[in-house]
Amino acid sequence: MSKKKRRYEGRIWVGFDLGGTKMLAKVFNDDYQTLGRAKQKTQGNKGAKSGLSRMESVIDEALDDAGVSSEQIAGIGVGCPGPINPETGVLIEAPNLGWKNVPIEDHLGDAFDCRVTICNDVDAGVYAEYEEGAARNARCAVGIFPGTGIGAGAVIDGNLVQGAALSCMELGHIPLFPETSGHGEGGSTLEMECSRLKIASDSARAAYRGLAPNLLQACGTDMSNITSGKLAAAIEKGDIEIENIVRRAATLLGCGVAAVVHLMAPDVIVLGGGLVEAMPELYIGTVRQSVRDRVLPAYRDSFTIVAAELEDDAGVMGCAAWARKKLEA
Repeated sequence: MSKKKRRYEGRIWVGFDLGGTKMLAKVFNDDYQTLGRAKQKTQGNKGAKSGLSRMESVIDEALDDAGVSSEQIAGIGVGCPGPINPETGVLIEAPNLGWKNVPIEDHLGDAFDCRVTICNDVDAGVYAEYEEGAARNARCAVGIFPGTGIGAGAVIDGNLVQGAALSCMELGHIPLFPETSGHGEGGSTLEMECSRLKIASDSARAAYRGLAPNLLQACGTDMSNITSGKLAAAIEKGDIEIENIVRRAATLLGCGVAAVVHLMAPDVIVLGGGLVEAMPELYIGTVRQSVRDRVLPAYRDSFTIVAAELEDDAGVMGCAAWARKKLEA
């Protein structure tokens, strides 16, 4: 029972973002209004057993913040930073946490005596955009989030696109040039050429060579200081070389998006992440043109490319919504 006076008597859904550095849990009602929330550091280096205990603790804190009981939980949805097995509810691997083959669904199901479902964290973000964001009313929606890597997910007729034994849509690992093996050996993948990490690396090099004076003044040549916002500011102040670097990455991402268009014929493609938020017109406009230049004529007007509408932690709502979809089916 909650330590606080209960404020809500109906059923609740819990969305949980396992994240890379922080765990976030939110408690929702049936209208996806946030009733309570809690956050803790992940501390993945302490192992999966400790991590599962911390997940329980975060959910308990969120329930307490909402003033509700665990008996009201209709379902828990968990977004995981890595490939998952949607049939067994096992997180196959989370490289940033050092976790492998973690039975999240069984563990949390036993702990809270309720049904639990997991999905990839990017899938959760895409599902949130499908339910409440930029992809509302789409039949087939694809979400792509360029950041440190290139995350992607898709929803068709209300269902996440998942493999029989693995989550999918690993767009960032598509070989971009023919000499690559597909996972970075002997060539380049989409992620290696289009990620924010690649943009920051190329931009630091440009600053070192004197080709980006505004970025050099703001950040020096340390990649860790080069954020999407500072890249946008440098472009605004006239660093043409930085603009060229961003345009190149966005153009190459458009190659991957064109492949997705030919494979899936989505009606909405959602782009999100810091690069999109910092320079939406430049980045999305470049991707749009790159895709139009590469798709067959019949596909050119069959889709729209739009910016994500929801905030960074909206993925927890997507987790809860996907759990509800799965558990009510």
